[in-house]
Amino acid sequence: MKLTDTREIKAAPQVVWDAILNPEMLKECIPGCESLTGSIADGYEAVVKQKVGPVSATFTGLVQLSDIVPGQSLRISGEGKGGVAGFAKGGANVSFEPMEGGTRLTYEAEANVGGKIAQLGSRIIDSFAKKLADEFFTRFQEAVEDPEPELETATEEAVADSDEKKKGWFKRLIGG
Repeated sequence: MKLTDTREIKAAPQVVWDAILNPEMLKECIPGCESLTGSIADGYEAVVKQKVGPVSATFTGLVQLSDIVPGQSLRISGEGKGGVAGFAKGGANVSFEPMEGGTRLTYEAEANVGGKIAQLGSRIIDSFAKKLADEFFTRFQEAVEDPEPELETATEEAVADSDEKKKGWFKRLIGG
């Protein structure tokens, strides 16, 4: 199954590129991700908890970034084993293009499952894969465009007291 979509992100191409390479950003954007450790070069070990229809599972596996063309494109791929639930693997080719007011992100994703999860049927699996891809890129877009919406008012007073310009967690990470 293949999924294709485009997002128009209101952030500079370099900010979007830095974000997609940031492991903390990946962890926050992967639905159900409980931990993500490792590096771009070696890949990331991930623990992801998901519920597909009536089947709940904790998947352990590997997330890798490959085919990296700096500032232009990369591939995010992952595969995990969920014990008796089965396995899941998939990936997305992601490209970045400057546009007026930000960056156009386009992705083509695919997913495959096996084991008990595969017995749920292709319609449930396809719907779930589409939901996961959409949720990842929605979270990514929201985090890049508005890094700390829920902490906005809580930090305003602290920032006013310190006379520093407020920065979101992501902007602090990339030094923006």
